[in-house]
Amino acid sequence: RRSGQYTMNHDHSKKIPEGASFDRSGSQDSLDELSMDDYWKEVENIHETRGNNHEERVALLVKEPDEGELEEEWLKEAGLSNLFGESSGDSLESMVFLSTLTRTQKAAVEKRVETVTQTMRKRNKQHQIPDVRDIFRLQNDSKGKVCDGNEPSTVRTSENKNETHDGTKGPKFSLGTDEQKSLLEDMPSSDTDINLEISFAEQAANLKDSSVGKMYKGGGGDTLLPNFRLPKDKTGTTKIGDLAPQDMKKVYSLALIELTALYDILGTEFKQQKAVKIKTKDSGLFGVPLSLLLEQDQKKVPGTKIPLIFQKLIAQIEETTLETEGLLRIPGVATRVKGLCQELEAKFYEGTFNWENVKQHDAASLLKLFIRELPQPLLTVEYLKAFQDVQNLPTRKQQLQALNLLVILLPEANRDTLKVLLEFLQRVIDHRDKNKMTLKNVAMVMAPNLFTFHGFGSKTIEQREFVMAAGTANVMRFMIQYQKLLWTIPKFIVNQVRKQNTESQKKEKKDKAMKKLLKKMAYDREKHEKQEKTPNDTDVPQGVIRVQAPHLSKVSMAIQLTEELKAGDIVARFLSQKSGNVQTLKKEEVFLYEIGGNIGERCLDDDTYMKDLYQLNPNAEWVIKPKQS
Repeated sequence: RRSGQYTMNHDHSKKIPEGASFDRSGSQDSLDELSMDDYWKEVENIHETRGNNHEERVALLVKEPDEGELEEEWLKEAGLSNLFGESSGDSLESMVFLSTLTRTQKAAVEKRVETVTQTMRKRNKQHQIPDVRDIFRLQNDSKGKVCDGNEPSTVRTSENKNETHDGTKGPKFSLGTDEQKSLLEDMPSSDTDINLEISFAEQAANLKDSSVGKMYKGGGGDTLLPNFRLPKDKTGTTKIGDLAPQDMKKVYSLALIELTALYDILGTEFKQQKAVKIKTKDSGLFGVPLSLLLEQDQKKVPGTKIPLIFQKLIAQIEETTLETEGLLRIPGVATRVKGLCQELEAKFYEGTFNWENVKQHDAASLLKLFIRELPQPLLTVEYLKAFQDVQNLPTRKQQLQALNLLVILLPEANRDTLKVLLEFLQRVIDHRDKNKMTLKNVAMVMAPNLFTFHGFGSKTIEQREFVMAAGTANVMRFMIQYQKLLWTIPKFIVNQVRKQNTESQKKEKKDKAMKKLLKKMAYDREKHEKQEKTPNDTDVPQGVIRVQAPHLSKVSMAIQLTEELKAGDIVARFLSQKSGNVQTLKKEEVFLYEIGGNIGERCLDDDTYMKDLYQLNPNAEWVIKPKQS
């Protein structure tokens, strides 16, 4: 059997067509024969374990969608379902949303609406079907020339044009449009700087149009992966988890549209797969849906975001030492792993499982088994193919940008679990001098566990496996190497959210029915403020902000803004005012938050320059509090 497996792979390697997809991004030069050998050994180990465990395996059917169905689903996911169907009239919010899109994002939306519209006409639906051009024309009428594909749909980005569409002064947002071509040229950027201020798809379009379009490709092993970095952003870097849920919803929609626009520009098809529901286990550890497992675990440990068994297996591997040679590569003994698996199912939650008997390689095999046995892949059925297709994008920078957007699109449970996994893999690599597991080796061994998903029915996987091998291993390398960058929300998306919030607030104020309510609220507020004369904006002089800290001994302070003042300085100033009766919180437990104005809520990183941020969101309130888990 062993030799058969190798013959199969060996034949495959002969049959690989010239210019196979993984060849395009120069992945070959970074993967030598030896490391591919690790990949196929891992695939073989997987087959062996699966052989023992075949009786309960159910293939997860991926439904072939009808024409227009994918696009309809896409518009729903992007929060734009009211651009078609019965509710097409009720699209005020969509209008606001569309007005903040970049040129390339808008093109992506138009393309999908067009397909859905044509399909609906074919199906001869009774309800009115909007013409895609009318949707964007409507906006132009209501807002001057804002949204025909050629006009920038954004506030001016250059210093002296600090005016919003309606001529009022307002904070500057840059969202990535025609004007940004000049902005791109002015910006000193190196090959390794990741520009988060301008839409990725716009950057790709500008690169295509310009002579600078010599695509950057570097080959090589661990050391030769480009040292990508994020240039410092004075208004603070926004990480996943820093924003309130209502803004994260907007981020999700924008990331989906942006990723689609990027794939459109680069000529790669972006298709979300749709899984047909299958019967899965509703309790236990292995083969249980992630969301269900967490529900089960939260009863034991309230607030836990990572499955307990997953945490325990990682802790178990680390407890021995991460210096063990061949860690993750050398499999545990298959029969022993199967026995442990059954014993864990019976005893884990009762707390009677004896962890002392678990050998390190067996624990590593159990960890990989857990990932493979998930009824839907950790990278999700919807996006697994898009993650795989990252290998087909022309430059490494674009591959990284696509991965960044894909991570944002993952459901929270999947994203949190992936983060813990990648951090663990990095710790394994940190001991590479002793354990001989370099970035390349770890990527080779882990790629088949994350990317070859049993549920799609094994036939197609077997045939595609050799073509995918080097490519997915490279995607895996990227995810481990650049994990810190991948959990960042690009600034241009945060700015689009700010813009949407500002526009929505304006629209609401204009709404007739709201006026009465606002009057009443303003009257009540006035009365309320007179009663308890709290320090209010009216009391705060220009260039000073009022910071509240309800959890600390000093609960409020007026802070003078200076060019150099950072969020971390303000937190430190509050923490230095200690008093005996309040529970002391450590520096790493509390953060300064920007709340309201043009954002729901945003946790600030310590290096945020407060004066710059204040100019971006002058109506925000500033509160110091612990980060919600």
